[in-house]
Amino acid sequence: MTTTTTEPTPVSLYGFLTPRPGHADDLRALLLALVEPSRNHEGSLQYHLHEQEDGRFFLYEVWRSKEDLDRHNATPLLRAFMQAAPGHLEGAPEGYFGAMVSTYPAAAG
Repeated sequence: MTTTTTEPTPVSLYGFLTPRPGHADDLRALLLALVEPSRNHEGSLQYHLHEQEDGRFFLYEVWRSKEDLDRHNATPLLRAFMQAAPGHLEGAPEGYFGAMVSTYPAAAG
């Protein structure tokens, strides 16, 4: 009998968040407070925050699987952020989600 184990497919979540005028410092603090705790969540492969020259924030996350991302999104940390963020955002976040089609280096070999 042959059994096959399937490695989970890494998924990425990435996008831009635009602060309301006068709210960049508050939004930056909220986003930075997510970084280290999120990196420690099970299944987190990468979690990065960038600040663009135009003042927008770019968030880039890679998770071992969709299930890991779903667990992360259900944490009190993320729920609190989702409640606090709208008051600091100019419009809705521009977000993208997708399965990684290239081999993730940590999973290669």
